[in-house]
Amino acid sequence: MKELIVRSVSGIMYVSLVVLSALYSRDVFILLFCVFAFVCLIELMPMIRLKQWLIYPVLPISYLLLVWYEWPAYIAPYYTYVIYGLLGATLLVNIYLIRDLVLLNRIPLFNTKKHVIALLYLIGSSLFIALIPDVVEAYKPQLLIGIFSIIWVNDSFAYLTGKNFGKHKLLERISPKKTIEGFLGGLIMAIVAGIVLHFYVGLYGLWEWVILAFIVAFFGTIGDLIQSKFKRQAKVKDSGSIMPGHGGIFDRMDSIIFAAPFAYLFFLIVNYVS
Repeated sequence: MKELIVRSVSGIMYVSLVVLSALYSRDVFILLFCVFAFVCLIELMPMIRLKQWLIYPVLPISYLLLVWYEWPAYIAPYYTYVIYGLLGATLLVNIYLIRDLVLLNRIPLFNTKKHVIALLYLIGSSLFIALIPDVVEAYKPQLLIGIFSIIWVNDSFAYLTGKNFGKHKLLERISPKKTIEGFLGGLIMAIVAGIVLHFYVGLYGLWEWVILAFIVAFFGTIGDLIQSKFKRQAKVKDSGSIMPGHGGIFDRMDSIIFAAPFAYLFFLIVNYVS
């Protein structure tokens, strides 16, 4: 009972920070997310046994140059090329990790290309949740809160469905507690959340919200599994201990970080088509 209370309180504090920062302003949200991502990087580096301290300043510098700084109009086209190039490289690495998750018992990048994991899997992916506010003409905190809400609904109902109805393991060699029933329960309720968000937030049509909810929930679950595989290779239970009852910040943000570039690509496609 005590563990449940501790877990609930720390979870509520995390959710409150995300929601309140998004409601306050774009800059405050980005600052908070930059801090969260930096903590995730601190937790990831020892997990993959990477001791290259020069990687740490890359994260705040990337946020400063690619998210906060407003480049002059004549540089804007080059900035766009940089973002598209970073998106392509990040998606390529994430797809590579998905392949390793399904086909291999170990993640080769874990041993051979640790810098790629730190720079693109974490720093690159995390940048795109901070860039999502820029895909609409005016800052809409409801859009950010909606994306996080889809992740939270997916996680909550995957846990509840799996605990009560789970019989068939999803990827037992990676995460013994995850079940197919839990995965489907979380995914279905995430799509329901997307439908509700369509009527509350607007901005996009019903089908766009349904597809967005599917993308965020599906790739969020994969991100959670990939982080579980990292922890299994590193032989650790949690990425850290900063959040009582949950582990580290990375344990809470693995889903949204991995799903972010896929969601950003979806927004680019929708905006281009419309």
